[in-house]
Amino acid sequence: MAEGQTLPPFRPLPQKSPDVEMTRKGGAIYIKSRQAPGLRPSTIPHALAERAAQHPDRVFIKERDPETDQWVEVTYGDANRLTDSLAQAFLDLGAGPDAPVMILSGNSIRAALVILAAQKIGAPAAPISVPYSTMSNDFDKLKHCYASVKPAIIFAEQLAPFQRGIAALGAQDCTIVSAAPGGDNSVRHFDDLVSTPPTSAIAAAMSTLTDDTTAKYLFTSGSTGMPKPVPQTQGSMCAMIAGQEGLRDDARDPDYDPDKIAHVLDWLPWNHISGSNVNFNGALWNGATFWIDGGKPTAALFHETIRNIHECSPSTFGTAPIALSMLAEAMEQDEALLKAFFKNMRSIGYGGATLSDDLYDRLQALSIKATGRRIPIITMYGATETQGITVVHWEAERVGLVGLPLPGTTLKLVPNGEKLEVRVKGPSVMPGYHNDPKKNAEVFDEEGFYCLGDAVKFVDESDPNQGLIFDGRVGEDFKLSSGTWVSVGTLRPDFVAACSPLIFDAVICGQDKDFATALVWPSPATAEQYAKAAGEPAKGFAALVADLARKASAFNAGEPGSSRRIKRVLVMTEAPSIDAGEITDKGYVNQRLVISRRANLVQALYAEPPAPGVIQL
Repeated sequence: MAEGQTLPPFRPLPQKSPDVEMTRKGGAIYIKSRQAPGLRPSTIPHALAERAAQHPDRVFIKERDPETDQWVEVTYGDANRLTDSLAQAFLDLGAGPDAPVMILSGNSIRAALVILAAQKIGAPAAPISVPYSTMSNDFDKLKHCYASVKPAIIFAEQLAPFQRGIAALGAQDCTIVSAAPGGDNSVRHFDDLVSTPPTSAIAAAMSTLTDDTTAKYLFTSGSTGMPKPVPQTQGSMCAMIAGQEGLRDDARDPDYDPDKIAHVLDWLPWNHISGSNVNFNGALWNGATFWIDGGKPTAALFHETIRNIHECSPSTFGTAPIALSMLAEAMEQDEALLKAFFKNMRSIGYGGATLSDDLYDRLQALSIKATGRRIPIITMYGATETQGITVVHWEAERVGLVGLPLPGTTLKLVPNGEKLEVRVKGPSVMPGYHNDPKKNAEVFDEEGFYCLGDAVKFVDESDPNQGLIFDGRVGEDFKLSSGTWVSVGTLRPDFVAACSPLIFDAVICGQDKDFATALVWPSPATAEQYAKAAGEPAKGFAALVADLARKASAFNAGEPGSSRRIKRVLVMTEAPSIDAGEITDKGYVNQRLVISRRANLVQALYAEPPAPGVIQL
C-alpha cells in the first residue's frame, strides 16, 4: 500500500479485550487475567458424548481415502458409538489406567477413535512421533517411549511402515492392533475390535473419570535428551478449554446452524500439544468439522495442503510459520487458491516459532486483496508440560507477541541476566513428569511455578495489556567477545525471513567470538528449482549461494549493531538429524546440539582465512 494510506480494518475477532492484573514481589512480576475461566466439559470423552447427543449427524472428522482419493467421514454420533465399542474391546484386552494404549500411526480417523476410546476407560493414550519408528535407524527414542509407559496395546493402522520399529520393541506382552490385512495371528484387526458390543462397563468407567485422570502421555520433543513422558490429565486439557472460553465474545456453537459450523484443516501431529490438545480437542468442544490434512510443509507434500484448501475453504487455519511462508508464496501465484483460502477464514494462527514481519505483511496484503480487510493473525504460547498458557486474543498490529495469560493461569516473570524468564502456575500445568521425581524437583520453583526456560519482554511495561513479546530461549542467547549479547530467538527468524525462500532454517553461532555467523539449511524446493534452471545440481547450488549472499548482505545493511549482523554463512548439505536430536518432528531446531554436533563447520566459519564454501559478508 502507498505510504500514508490508511490500512483497512481487521475482520472482527470475537474475543474480549486484554484485561490483566500485574503485581510485583521479591523482584518477580506476576501477571494474570481479570477474566474468569468459562465453560468446560467435565472430560474430553464427555464432550464427545454431549456433541453426539446434540448433533449426531454432523460431520466430526474427514480424511482422504488413500485408495479412492475421496473424502471419507465420521459423524459425531458414529464416533461416539464406535468409541464405545472400541473402548469395550480395549477393556477386554487389559487396557486401563496403568495399561496405556500406544499409537504409532499418524493422524487418521481410526487413530482419533483409538485415542478417544482409550480415554473413555481411563487408559492413557500415548501417540508417538511417527519418525521414531519409520525414519530412525536405532529406534532408541521409540524404545525409550515404550519402556516409559509400558502399554498393553499398540495401534499401528498400517503395519508395513512400522514393522521394523515394532520388532525392535520386542513387545511380546502387548496386543498389536492394525487395520491392515495380512497380519499374523498375533495381530488383532481394527474392524473386529470396533464391532465389539459395548457393555455397562463403559459407562461405569466414564463415571470414574476425574480431573486427575491421565488422559494421554505426550512426549516432549527430545531436543534436550530423550523425550520425557508428560501426563495430560483430563483436568489440564479441559482447563485450557475453560481459559479460551473465558475470552470468547460470541456463542460457541450458535443455534447449531450448519452454515456457521467451523471447518478446521490441520496437519499438526497428534503426539504434540498444538495438534492434539489445542486443535483437535478445540474442534471437538466447538462442534467443528475437523479435516485431516495429509499435506505437510515440505516440498514433496505441501501440494496436498494446497489441494485440500481448494476443497475445504477452512474457517480457521493454524500451522508453523514455515507452512505459512509456503502458503503465501503459493497464493501470490494462484488466484483461485487465494479466494478459496480467505473465503471463510476467520483468523490465522501460528506457533512453534516467531512469525517474521515480512511474512506478516505478505499475509495481510493477500487478505486485503481477497477480502478488502486485514485478517487477525494470532498465536498461543505454551509447552507440552503446560498446555497453552498465553494467547493473542486481539487484532495485533505486530508480530513476535505471545499474548497474555489465559484466564485461570498466572505467569511469573523472573529476572535472569538481561532477560525475564517465564514461569507458570495454573490448572493446565502438568502434575509432573511420569516416574521422574528428580526432574520434577528441577523444573518447579519454590512457589510451584513450572520453569519453561523461555524469556519474554513487555511491549510497554507501563501498559501490560499491550502484551508480551517472545524474547528467545534463556539458554540459547550468547555473548560476543565484546560482551554484547546476541538474542538468538529474535535474530534467527529475522535472518531466515530475510533470506526466504532460499533457506528454511538457520543456526546462529558466535559465543565468545568477535562476530556472529550462521549455519543454514537450503530450502529443498528452492534448491531443486535452481538445479533445474541451471541444468545441473552443482551450478544450481552455486547460483543459490550467490543469491543467498546478496540477501544476507541486504539484511546486514539494515542492522546497525554487531549483535544483529551476520558476518559469515555456511550452507549445510546434511539435513538436520531427528535421531541425533538436532530437529524435532515439529521442526524445532536445537541450536546448541547442532553447534556441538557440527563443531567442524563452526570451526570452518571462524577459520582464518575462511574455509572453502564460507560466504563472507
